[in-house]
Parts: sequence; C-alpha cells; structure tokens
Amino acid sequence: MSVQKPNDPKATPTNPLAAGKSERKPWVKKSPVDVVLAQADKLKAEIAELEEELKAKKRQLEKFEQARKLFEAS
Repeated sequence: MSVQKPNDPKATPTNPLAAGKSERKPWVKKSPVDVVLAQADKLKAEIAELEEELKAKKRQLEKFEQARKLFEAS
C-alpha cells in the first residue's frame, strides 16, 4: 500500500520549527572548485581545533609527570 499525498498545497502541515522564519536562504549552485575549497577550509579548521586540544593534553601530561616525580622522590 502506498500513502496518498494531499493535492491541496494549503492542506500540507507546516514545519513548527520554521514558523519563526519567513523564508529559506536561496540555494546557490557551487562549482566543484568551490566545494573542494570549502572542504579544505573545514579540514584546516578541524585540524587547528585538534592541535589546540593536543597542546592542552600535552600540558596536562607534563603536570602529571611532574606530580609523579614528586611522588617518587618522597
């Protein structure tokens, strides 16, 4: 069995999440070059974020290593 779709466009339910928005952003076709450049930018941002996280973890490890040396000296 297939579900029948209503023919009346006014009868279709509206999205309650989009009730506050008046219109959708217009779709802009991107060239393959634009798509690849956007993906590269996303990867650069992700790498920068991961590098910051890695630096923070390295600092934390150094603190733990210093604490371990203090415990072993006692």
